[in-house]
Amino acid sequence: MTGTWMQGMALGWVMTEVVVRDGLQSYEGLLQAAPHLASGIVMLLLFRLGGAYADRHDKRFILQVCQVAQIGFALAIGQLIAHGALHTWHLIVAAALLGISSSFEMPAAAAIVPELVAKENVAKAISVDRAVFHATRLVGPAAAGYLVGRYGAEWAFYLNAASFVALMIALATLPRRPQGTAEEEQKRQGGAGEGFRHVSQDKPSLAMVALLATNTLFVFPVIIVLLPLYAKNDLHATPEQMGLLMLCSGAGSVSGSLLIMALKPAMRRLAILAGMVLACGALVSLSQATGLVWAGISLVSLAVGVSTLVGLANTIVQERSPAELRGRVSAVAGLSFFGFLPFAAIIMGWMTDVFKLRNVLLGSSICYAVIGFIVMLTVGSKVTGEREEKA
Repeated sequence: MTGTWMQGMALGWVMTEVVVRDGLQSYEGLLQAAPHLASGIVMLLLFRLGGAYADRHDKRFILQVCQVAQIGFALAIGQLIAHGALHTWHLIVAAALLGISSSFEMPAAAAIVPELVAKENVAKAISVDRAVFHATRLVGPAAAGYLVGRYGAEWAFYLNAASFVALMIALATLPRRPQGTAEEEQKRQGGAGEGFRHVSQDKPSLAMVALLATNTLFVFPVIIVLLPLYAKNDLHATPEQMGLLMLCSGAGSVSGSLLIMALKPAMRRLAILAGMVLACGALVSLSQATGLVWAGISLVSLAVGVSTLVGLANTIVQERSPAELRGRVSAVAGLSFFGFLPFAAIIMGWMTDVFKLRNVLLGSSICYAVIGFIVMLTVGSKVTGEREEKA
């Protein structure tokens, strides 16, 4: 994941430069979001198939095939950058192709973690997985900032391609999924709609998916899409400083993930509410920040709140999902991210061009607070991560 974060930071920075070179700076906000839109539309079309494949087939093999595809894309973009031949449309097409890979990778990756541990350890396993995931953000973006500033952006893509080799070796060492009962194996062959049916009938899972969607609409576009524009245009940051800002976000995310590991189920609803308050305050703070230190502290706070909320939401959804449906349920939870992100990103990008980024940040915090708290006050009142006892 360190390589992936390196590539993500480099990609956002490269887009800010390519847009200017192509003479499209009037649409900078929209084009910064365009790759996410292209990838998201493809994933929206294929997520049901990806979830069904994760339940029916060997998740290790699915993940290894996806790694091979991502190696090819990273090398291709790196070569285009190195030869000065990269244009805006290259990044959009590459993002769409990566969307095909991600449609199968995301459900398989989310569903494989609970299979590796006993049921009572699922929450801790997911927390450790998230902590490791976010810990790589402490290294990847800062390393990418150094590479982009000193050697060129193509090296972030080359090193990302190399990092997948180690992951493929690690996947080969994982054990196969234990064979389930005849009934469980038959259910694995069911349709993708089973995942939707489970989530719609299980109110805590539905509440968590709604909260994930709220984060996707109003927070993730800031972290994933708009941060390069914010750093370059509002803070006048260098690539190295942009990497440090992403490092701050990673540090906050790690802290939130570690917090989840020590949290008792009875405290989960309070932690989710606290995470929402922290995230809203951080968005307001970012809208007013005038220096790198102020922005860095705000990003730490934002990441702590968001990672706590998202980590708990995913943990609760995974805990409440039957093993034979986990791939399809993971696809539904993933839909709340990649299904909404492309449209949220393109709207946020357009609003940034029209209303300026700082005003968009302030508006996002207000919308996030209102919708998030409505969800928690209505369908989220019984969220503890534990199934209700049957009478």
